[in-house]
Amino acid sequence: MKFTDGYWLMREGVRASYATEIGEARVDDGRLTLYAPVRRVEERGHTLNSPLLTVECWSPAEGVIGVRSTHHAGAAAHGPDFALRTDPDHTAKITRDGSLLELTSGELSLRVDTAAPWRLDFTAEGRVLTSAGSRGTGFALTGDGRHHSLAQLSLGVGELVYGLGERFTPFTRNGQSVDIWQADGGTASEQAYKNIPFHLTNRGYGVFVNHPGHVSYEIGSEAVGQVQFSVEDQSLEYYVIHGPTPKDILDRYTSLTGRPALPPAWSFGLWLSTSFTTSYDEETVNRFVRGMSEGGIPLGVFHFDCFWMREYQWCDFTWDPDVFPDPEGMLRRLKDDQGLRISLWINPYIGQKSPLFTEAMRHGYLVRRADGDVWQWDLWQAGMALVDFTNPEAREWYAGKLRGLAAQGVDCFKTDFGERIPTDVVWHDGSDPGRMHNYYTQLYNETVFEVLSEARGTDEAVLFARSATAGGQQFPVHWGGDCESHFGAMAESLRGGLSLGLSGFGFWSHDIGGFEGTPTSEVFKRWVQFGLLSSHSRLHGSGSYRVPWDFDEEAVTVTRDFTRLKHRLMPYLFRAAQQARERGTPVMRAMLLEFPEDPACHALDRQYMLGEDLLVAPVFSAEGTVEYYVPDGTWTHLLSGERVRGPLWRRERYGFDSLPSLARPGSVIPFGESDDSAVYDWAHGVTLRVHGPSDGTMTVTRIPAADGSTAATFRTRREGDVITVETEGEGAQVPWRVLLVGIEAAGERSEQTALGTLLTAAPGVTTVSALGVGKLKLLDWRPEGE
Repeated sequence: MKFTDGYWLMREGVRASYATEIGEARVDDGRLTLYAPVRRVEERGHTLNSPLLTVECWSPAEGVIGVRSTHHAGAAAHGPDFALRTDPDHTAKITRDGSLLELTSGELSLRVDTAAPWRLDFTAEGRVLTSAGSRGTGFALTGDGRHHSLAQLSLGVGELVYGLGERFTPFTRNGQSVDIWQADGGTASEQAYKNIPFHLTNRGYGVFVNHPGHVSYEIGSEAVGQVQFSVEDQSLEYYVIHGPTPKDILDRYTSLTGRPALPPAWSFGLWLSTSFTTSYDEETVNRFVRGMSEGGIPLGVFHFDCFWMREYQWCDFTWDPDVFPDPEGMLRRLKDDQGLRISLWINPYIGQKSPLFTEAMRHGYLVRRADGDVWQWDLWQAGMALVDFTNPEAREWYAGKLRGLAAQGVDCFKTDFGERIPTDVVWHDGSDPGRMHNYYTQLYNETVFEVLSEARGTDEAVLFARSATAGGQQFPVHWGGDCESHFGAMAESLRGGLSLGLSGFGFWSHDIGGFEGTPTSEVFKRWVQFGLLSSHSRLHGSGSYRVPWDFDEEAVTVTRDFTRLKHRLMPYLFRAAQQARERGTPVMRAMLLEFPEDPACHALDRQYMLGEDLLVAPVFSAEGTVEYYVPDGTWTHLLSGERVRGPLWRRERYGFDSLPSLARPGSVIPFGESDDSAVYDWAHGVTLRVHGPSDGTMTVTRIPAADGSTAATFRTRREGDVITVETEGEGAQVPWRVLLVGIEAAGERSEQTALGTLLTAAPGVTTVSALGVGKLKLLDWRPEGE
């Protein structure tokens, strides 16, 4: 929200007050409290008839400093509040040197001068990261009587801002006004399904605003050198989070708000949906499944969208008996005969025609207005009401309906909606309606995730969720919502996904082919490539099917080949998934995350890193032309073996059988032996693709098992002209291979392939070595113990 009219004036009806100086500073057990008048106090009379801000500073964890500015402290706390994971054993160090006070946590410090005009300097590594200056801490009263607490943090020259959730507007937020307010706005507007009050910059820090309600940001859009954030409240709390790298920032942020869970291995396979308003029954489903099988396209999950239930009755959690007379038998056949997992669409609304409406209303499970009436409207479902998840009994009632579906054989739920939450209501637990508007989705997704954890086990729970708030990353997977079916929508979807990844979310998907409308065959095939080189992959549409043969025969080939490629990449992708769980680093990574020291990567939003070693640049044109940036070093095309020396920009044209997908210099990318499923023994028969390691380097490659443990570890070293690969653990007991990509070699047990030299190791072989770089020869094979 903008409060000023240019540099000198305030907007009409706005009266703003800012901390001017430090009247008193108190230090108590690692907490610094500053009392800040909003005018210069030159005599005792100046303390009368004037506000005094209380600014508390502390550290909840190493490398994180919290600031809370309060005007009037008597406001009742109605909640909800984010559940933060602070370190109870951590206390900041506070030092005083004359008028200088410094609160230090790790390498991050907050420095204030009690004898100078108001200023909070956040420093690390000998430099100022950001500052709250003369208008950096305060409040504003608007003409309609509303009270807004606000803060401003400075932006340096060339500093770029990222994050704030899944946003489809320009990737860097500079110059934008952003409202953290859940909305069902599609992917082509400034509205967002997943609004996260957290941003980071390319200067080594991030900022989390600890407020679940409406947070208004002006990012260089009101004062061009400032990020301003404000809330309609008497206090404002935020945390400055030090890196120094973007990965470090996400590590600390997700430690505070919650790590992503690790999705089950089967969820990384291809999902096929009935689509939304299309006509379907069991025969349609079987035709789709048969068609995929006949096309050689391995299918992992089948998704039933809304009309698995009767019209006007969403959600009553009951199969439409006219279309699906034997749901249990159908699910059993799909699971037992086809090996499929099953996903069902749900939402948190109860249509008036549903028999559950009367039941829920009678028991008080629906959100009500202040006069006691159930809140209802006709948008989406006629007379629909909203389940009140703040009522423990309502939450259990809703969960019970889902348990019945899980007992039928349902493996996961697509938790749609959760954004259209009214504010003219009364919640069971007394929550503030403004704060609950954004937070509702957390209760919704948490309820469903807990049901699946209970029914399937904690390692098997997975959602396909549309809405989220801070902390929602704990309940993956999230998808990008309703996009159109053209190249522009494909690009905006990627932009939103990369932004969400920079907001702490590890797993993200999108509707392959687009949702609204019907894509051309060119759009569909390019989107298939992008979708199957994403964290999670789902074919889904609105009024038309997304089966590849509806487009052309080549679409079948592209879908088959890229599905099988993804399956081969599972040992690599699941390790990236583990990194998301361990540190909050997303599987699909903005280039900034891997190359923070390369300024050319800071604004890139049409390419990404899939894991830490694979660069992907989707093609956004019918003719196959693509422009992308290659960072420093010699990169290797994953599919052709072509070597590209960066840094440089490339403009190329690709057929539908390929796209820019480059392996990082020196990387070792494991390829699994099987391509017909996402779930298999990834260590057995694994091929390590070695891409030109530098002399003196060693790369550790861990092959995960589906339960998250490590099945095998490989160490690849280069010393001079010798490349050595060694195994440890269980990996020594299974066959494995080394592919030296783009390098010729000769040897008794080597084989030349289109990509390079393949060395095959038998069970029990723990070391494979090759001599000569550029022209390699097999040196020796040393069984264990020799």
